[in-house]
Amino acid sequence: MAAGPLTTEAGAPVADNQNSQTAGVGGPVLIQDQLLIEKLAHFNRERIPERIVHARGAGAYGTFTVTADVSQYTRAKFLSEVSKQTEVFVRFSTVAGNLGAADAVRDPRGFAVKFYTEDGNYDLVGNNTPVFFIKDAIKFPDFIHTQKRDPYTGSQEADNVWDFWGLSPESTHQVTWLHGDRGIPASYRHMHGFGSHTFQWTNEAGESFWVKYHFTTDQGIKSLTTEEAEVLAGRDPDSHQRDLRTAIERGEYPSWTVYVQVMPVAEAATYRFNPFDLTKIWPHADYPLIEVGRMELNRNPENIFAEVEQSIFSPHHFVPGIGPSPDKMLQGRLFAYGDAHRYRVGINADHLPVNRPHATEARTYGRDGYAYDGRHGRAKNYEPNSFDGPAQTDRPLWDSVAVSGQTGDHPAPVHTEDDDFVQAGNLYRLMSADEQERLIANLAGSLAQVSREDIAERAIENFRRADEDYGKRLQAAVQALRG
Repeated sequence: MAAGPLTTEAGAPVADNQNSQTAGVGGPVLIQDQLLIEKLAHFNRERIPERIVHARGAGAYGTFTVTADVSQYTRAKFLSEVSKQTEVFVRFSTVAGNLGAADAVRDPRGFAVKFYTEDGNYDLVGNNTPVFFIKDAIKFPDFIHTQKRDPYTGSQEADNVWDFWGLSPESTHQVTWLHGDRGIPASYRHMHGFGSHTFQWTNEAGESFWVKYHFTTDQGIKSLTTEEAEVLAGRDPDSHQRDLRTAIERGEYPSWTVYVQVMPVAEAATYRFNPFDLTKIWPHADYPLIEVGRMELNRNPENIFAEVEQSIFSPHHFVPGIGPSPDKMLQGRLFAYGDAHRYRVGINADHLPVNRPHATEARTYGRDGYAYDGRHGRAKNYEPNSFDGPAQTDRPLWDSVAVSGQTGDHPAPVHTEDDDFVQAGNLYRLMSADEQERLIANLAGSLAQVSREDIAERAIENFRRADEDYGKRLQAAVQALRG
């Protein structure tokens, strides 16, 4: 900000910023004091509604560089040639905590990437886990309610958490991830990221593929034990935000190698389990990782509110060559995220510097609303028009998906090996003995807080169905804690 006299919002110089105007010395304050009224009114309106989920977060700018030719799979221009660079903004976050919560807690981490491409912004809004607790967006409000404060006690309640998980066996895989060694990352720099959902890529020839994204940290995985996290959260609630900011200030730019798994569209219908089920991974033996590029973060935001809190990410921000899949969780998020931002930041949130496209201009017929900057000038606000206004391209961004049958409330199609427990059991058996011991201790410490035996038993039975030893050891650990 340039040096000079302090002014009001309207630009008038301020004579006194220390004392309110009063009716005589010691008299009542005058409503004519423009500066006082302006400052108090602005202060009352400084905050915007915090995100319902992912409220607690940190962000940074950087670049994505293509390192391998993937043009056989997608016509997305920012992925079209090796060495091509695209600016990015990344926001990391916890899921359940509010804006003032601590960073070092056992919670999934949001991993949202905004690519400022020449065809507009592409948002990839994922997590640091490849799976999630539920497979249908209609259950998302219910799930989040169990993670937030109880309407009576005002606290997060173990009864609510485990009652829902126990009644939702598809959560067993993600609950195992969450309570394992990677459940509390040591920093945002030392964790992987995943698109989590299945997405569609379409190439220039019109061929389509289903893909899953993987961001593998180049810093290596580092995590905290429950005991370490409890100390750090109390000593430094801002630990993860501080670590990211100071690493970039030191020039230790964090980076991730980006991969995709690619499934030909024709294989999806007969794959052994539903490839669009967010509670399941695609084994790498079936679909190996294919390198795409490298993402580096090298610049901190100048203003956290303007650039992190007002940043918006939406899964429906696609570019030509990339599109959605029939994943029912993704389909719900295509609406929910954009709607949340319109409510929270406003209808013109896309006009803010952190959110607007960098390499192209957004050309729409949307006008007016809060914080509208008049950028369209006198241009017509309807289409079609004969005044040289922007027009449609007649080329869809992604390929169509064949559908059949009748409308209705349908469960997802069942594949030959669909099961809510197999992958959770596989994950447990992949762990070393020490990792299993810590997993059991983390789960038991939480389950022991449940007040009703039936809730605990139902949850333990889900783990037993994943692996007999898993459930048996967990039951013994819970009983030992309860005495």
